[in-house]
Amino acid sequence: MSNLNGKVAVVTGASKGIGASIAKHLAAAGAAVVVNYATSKAGADKVVAEIKAAGGKAVAVGGSVAKAAEIPGIIAAAKKEFGRLDILVNNARRL
Repeated sequence: MSNLNGKVAVVTGASKGIGASIAKHLAAAGAAVVVNYATSKAGADKVVAEIKAAGGKAVAVGGSVAKAAEIPGIIAAAKKEFGRLDILVNNARRL
């Protein structure tokens, strides 16, 4: 993976499985990561803790991409926390 220093990524459905792996890989490449979750705050917090323990930057943000009204809040959280958004990985499945 290329150097992602200075980039900000939102990964939906990142509290477990493939989404968590994507979030960790992006962080390892230097991106600050918004770990999005719809139902598992504990899982998202664990992913964030693992990213931070490895020296990365991450924050957990709740919101379901299956609900159009919640999507702007996810993006706004990325911009508030890290000042921008460069990468969006839509990994969440529709519930």
